[in-house]
Amino acid sequence: MSRRRRAVKRPISPDPKYNSPLVSRLVNIVMRCGKRSTAQRIVYGAFDEIAAKNPTTHPLDILQRAVDNAKPRLEVKPRRVGGATYQVPLEVPPDRQLSLAMRWIVSFADARKGQPMVKALAAEILDAYQGQGSAIRKRDDVHKMAQANKAFAHFRW
Repeated sequence: MSRRRRAVKRPISPDPKYNSPLVSRLVNIVMRCGKRSTAQRIVYGAFDEIAAKNPTTHPLDILQRAVDNAKPRLEVKPRRVGGATYQVPLEVPPDRQLSLAMRWIVSFADARKGQPMVKALAAEILDAYQGQGSAIRKRDDVHKMAQANKAFAHFRW
């Protein structure tokens, strides 16, 4: 751990098309090797797919609900106490909840083989919006792990 002062949290500028910091964050997570234009093409293409499948609802609202559904409330962190390592359940800070949910959605979309990333990302966002899919299963697994280890909650400090 660094002994210097904490890093300053910089605000994320909103994206040019939807003027939303959430979409800008999604583009940053999708981006590989600094290729922002490719990542924007993937995210905006996924939003077009979502708009085609759900014409009544705005894609930004669908993304917000999908991320809210995939956010973990609890997680476990290993703590070393007296030579033994315990999995201690902790509440997840709001910024980390958002980061984990978006990272899970993008990584599971990337893991879908046999279809382009645009369609995979759109499908994963729609699955999370409906309360199913791999990101929701991952959140449930994290919650289940925290529930199973709540006997070690007194090691929280």
